[in-house]
Amino acid sequence: MGLIIRLLITAFSLWLATVLIDGIELTTDAVSEQIITLLIVAVIFGVINAILRPIIKVVGCGFYVFTLGLIALVVNGALFLLTSYIAGRLDLPFHVDDFWPSAVLGALLVGVVSWLLNMLVPDGDD
Repeated sequence: MGLIIRLLITAFSLWLATVLIDGIELTTDAVSEQIITLLIVAVIFGVINAILRPIIKVVGCGFYVFTLGLIALVVNGALFLLTSYIAGRLDLPFHVDDFWPSAVLGALLVGVVSWLLNMLVPDGDD
């Protein structure tokens, strides 16, 4: 159940990014298609983050230390842009125009909103 709630939180965060940030587009008018697209993109984003983020952190750990963690903004933006690319290859109506500022700000917004909303959801340890 927690996984579904976190998926819905990520989908909501993605929708918020499409509303607030120019260059992140959800190009469909049907509400049902928007919801399905956001849920699929949330799954893609979650899988990409689960697989690639740990690898990138291990390989680039020196860059994280050297930049005091600021490289994480670039990594998050790149992963967000990769999510847009995969969504485009799957013919989903979700698109991020460019890396700077759309992808970086979008990833930052999705991360912050998801983090805040996930704090409200109790996990199994609570």
